[in-house]
Amino acid sequence: MFPVLIRRFVLRRRYFKFMIQERNSMRKLIVCIFVLLLAMPAGAVQPQTEDQKTLYALGVHMTRQLAVFNLSAEEYEFVKEGITDAAAGKKLIAEPEAYGESLNALAQARLDATAQKQKELAQPYLEKAAAEKGAQKTATGLIYQEIKAGKGAQPKAVDTVKVHYVGTLIDGKEFDSSVKRGEPVEFSLGQVIPCWTEGVAKMKV
Repeated sequence: MFPVLIRRFVLRRRYFKFMIQERNSMRKLIVCIFVLLLAMPAGAVQPQTEDQKTLYALGVHMTRQLAVFNLSAEEYEFVKEGITDAAAGKKLIAEPEAYGESLNALAQARLDATAQKQKELAQPYLEKAAAEKGAQKTATGLIYQEIKAGKGAQPKAVDTVKVHYVGTLIDGKEFDSSVKRGEPVEFSLGQVIPCWTEGVAKMKV
């Protein structure tokens, strides 16, 4: 096992896959809860008990599932209409099973658009990082800067490593830190995002 230190990485692109699961009873329960959440005015209730907080967490989770579509206010109204009709047992205008491919295509199109926008926003940051003293830019686009060189062996993609890391967005906002948690993360180097595999393999213990 190789203990190494990753100082910083930039959050790039995430891939999502929209999957439709047929779980009728659970789906109906979740839809009913979601309709209630949509119907209630913002700030109407504050969860107090653990059961209430669980339902609150469900609402957050469901909203995040929709985030991949980056819906406009007008589009969101159609989503709410579908939820309301399904919960009320009305005849549905469009069945999810018939529109599975369309949903996947919509999700992918929105992801591609978001990724392109993020790529454009990140370009000045990457150019600045590549221009820093000691920075190396590889053929894959990885920008690597050695802060303190080790003297030991270098891990390979098949190795398991234990790392400390600090993750920041391009605006410098920190979104994760194993250092603050006080516990390094252990993983197989060949099973993480490519920039980690390539970058960590350049480090010496």
